[in-house]
Amino acid sequence: MKHWFLIGSLALWLGLAAGAARAERIKDLATIAGVRDNPLIGYGLVVGLNGSGDKRNAAPFTEQSLKVLLTRLGITIPPNIQLNPKNVAAVVVHATLPAFAKAGQKLDVTVSSIGDAKSLRGGSLLMTPLKGIDGKLYAIAQGNLVVGGLSAAGADGSKITVNIPSVGRVPSGASVEREVANAFNDGDGLVLNLRERDFTTARRVVEAIDKALGKGVARALDAASVHVAAPRDPDQRVSFMSLLENLEVTPAEAAAKVIVNSRTGTVVINSAVRVSPAAVSHGSLTVTISENPAVSQPNPLGRGNTTVVPQSDVSVDKENSHMFKFAPGVGLDDVVRAVNEVGAAPSDLVAILEALKRAGALRAELLVI
Repeated sequence: MKHWFLIGSLALWLGLAAGAARAERIKDLATIAGVRDNPLIGYGLVVGLNGSGDKRNAAPFTEQSLKVLLTRLGITIPPNIQLNPKNVAAVVVHATLPAFAKAGQKLDVTVSSIGDAKSLRGGSLLMTPLKGIDGKLYAIAQGNLVVGGLSAAGADGSKITVNIPSVGRVPSGASVEREVANAFNDGDGLVLNLRERDFTTARRVVEAIDKALGKGVARALDAASVHVAAPRDPDQRVSFMSLLENLEVTPAEAAAKVIVNSRTGTVVINSAVRVSPAAVSHGSLTVTISENPAVSQPNPLGRGNTTVVPQSDVSVDKENSHMFKFAPGVGLDDVVRAVNEVGAAPSDLVAILEALKRAGALRAELLVI
């Protein structure tokens, strides 16, 4: 009951906040088409571990990578010599190359073990090329790892692990080597892609731009895109975008939705949800069956055998049923208050919402994720 009261209060507060729609900047509502981040990935080695690296039998690729590295450094390893890379771990390194990143700038990288290394704490990432989806090299990563996790084990087999010690980060650990071309300076205009597709919001963005910059500067292409005429000179285009992205627009109210997370039991109801007149009854029936076998003994002078006689006890426990009624056009706060009064659990709430949807009383889209 207490938890549902808290959820209801939070939902009511969110509903009131959403009801009083506030203007947002265009930079928070949209992105520029063709200007985006690009993921980078690479394979490397972390060295300097205190015996917490990959085991030779469990991760043979670590030994192979170490041999290749030493060979490139001019060290000849006889074919019959096996390395024991307990202080080395094979890792996957990934980073995000932001738009307009220039050669020589730094990127943060994340390093994740792909072998059976217990911890990357204290390790150093060796020079690792980071490539894009096209297979070209865009950055090179190297540096000391910062690991937030901790793992410790005793001689008797007991161990403790805090967070994830097999993942670390190297702040500013990659240097950009190649720039990625974008469409910012191409053509006579720019296309703004809304983060949330909505015809009303697209129309309001066009109206705000035309009001500030003149009629006909912007035109809506669809529910997600708005084309804006922009100067061709790069310096003027930057100044133009600086003005454009700070214009304020009041986004349209979101469509009525009820989102149910079937794994965690989380239910989110937005402020646009409405319920038609309906009566809901809530209650549960619990049937308990317990087996209490009895032993049957024959008479002392008889010739019978001892047998086990099955005996079942069946009990039925029915909770007090509750019924509540929704008046026409009730909103989020009424729905939450009614559910709180009934004392429904998350699973019960989902069942109630599904029943209301099937009955045609729930004026919202019900999404189960």
